[in-house]
Amino acid sequence: MNPLVADTRTAIRFLLAARQSEVTALRQLLQTCELVGAVSQLVHMLQRERGATNIYLCSDRRLYADAIALRIADVAGAQRGVLALLAELETGHAALPAENHRLGRVAGVLYALGSLPALRDQVRQAALAPAQVTAAFNGIIRALLALVFTAADTAAEPVISRALIAMFSFMQGKELAGQERAVGAAGFAAREFNDGQRRQLLDLIEGQERCFDTFADFAEPPDLQRWRDLCGQEPGDFERLRRIAGTGKALASPEPDRSLDWFAVTTRRIDGMKTVEDGLAATLMRLCRASIAAAEGHPGGQPGDALLEELLVRQIGEQADYTVFMPINGREDAAKQRLSSDGLSPELGRSVVAMVRQQSRRLQNLADELAQMHATLNERQRIDRAKALLIAHRGLSEDEAYKTLRRMAMNQNKKLIDVAAALLAVEEVLKQ
Repeated sequence: MNPLVADTRTAIRFLLAARQSEVTALRQLLQTCELVGAVSQLVHMLQRERGATNIYLCSDRRLYADAIALRIADVAGAQRGVLALLAELETGHAALPAENHRLGRVAGVLYALGSLPALRDQVRQAALAPAQVTAAFNGIIRALLALVFTAADTAAEPVISRALIAMFSFMQGKELAGQERAVGAAGFAAREFNDGQRRQLLDLIEGQERCFDTFADFAEPPDLQRWRDLCGQEPGDFERLRRIAGTGKALASPEPDRSLDWFAVTTRRIDGMKTVEDGLAATLMRLCRASIAAAEGHPGGQPGDALLEELLVRQIGEQADYTVFMPINGREDAAKQRLSSDGLSPELGRSVVAMVRQQSRRLQNLADELAQMHATLNERQRIDRAKALLIAHRGLSEDEAYKTLRRMAMNQNKKLIDVAAALLAVEEVLKQ
């Protein structure tokens, strides 16, 4: 191996390698974003199947058998798209399978999707209650959303990481809206909402608000405006039925069956959310492609990769025994001195130095922004772990656990993350 020489030609070679590595990473990120778009479609189809299955179990099954078959076919088509992209990522050794926790997420998705045929058989045999079927679909969708969260947590480009966080948050909010549809359909079909269902509906509504608030913090302005426009178009029937579900235990016997009305109005709402989600996916792909184009180009008229590569080719085999600025008569004259015709001029040397400095500053800015966003995601994970601890030890619902954490933070005049960290620290001590 030849010794490394500190000169301009070597700097150019490393600069080219760095830029090529950046482009490769961005192309892998583009593949990941394509996967996120495919997962979004599959989740939507699973949400439709979950909703149709609830209606099927709560109503005359003969009337909804064809609808179920159609939903299953839609899921199968979307699933093929996700599996094809996962296969490409695996064979290409791209970003997703490169790390153990990502591989674990993929394994969880494959296992969850593999449980679908058995679940459908049990539905056909009426061997499960609607709540059990809903819980099973929730678990499958949760595995898919975890894959999107991992993509957002590990993206190395801040602008794309922001878009991924916005999309993950919106997908999570849309999933909670789907769960609200399922719980409400079951209650309206039974003409009664028990205390557990009412609490669950309130938890789901508050959870949606939190998710959409996070989405609003990270979304691009056009996507946020699209969501606000959709919120302004929500029909009055939706809020009216929501109030009935959340406040009334038993529905009067003369009341008509509102399960189909509820299902129709919430489905229109969720389908509207899908248009926003599609816009987020398009934004994600646009930002990925723009980042790739920027990395492959050259800013500010500086020499591009083609010129630098040409210079490298011309210098192959030459001994790198010079520097850009050579002493003349005991001094450096950068303005006048030129190397041989096969070498580099001081002007080009200054351009290369400027490019190196520019790339260094850009990488530092990227690192700072990514650190801040990853800190936000890590805080969310720790708060979720603290909620899970309260759920396990005190038998609380997810929303009750969150409210407990928030109340503790207010009483102690501390941040929510500080209270969560203290709980997790106590858990570690008890384990020891």
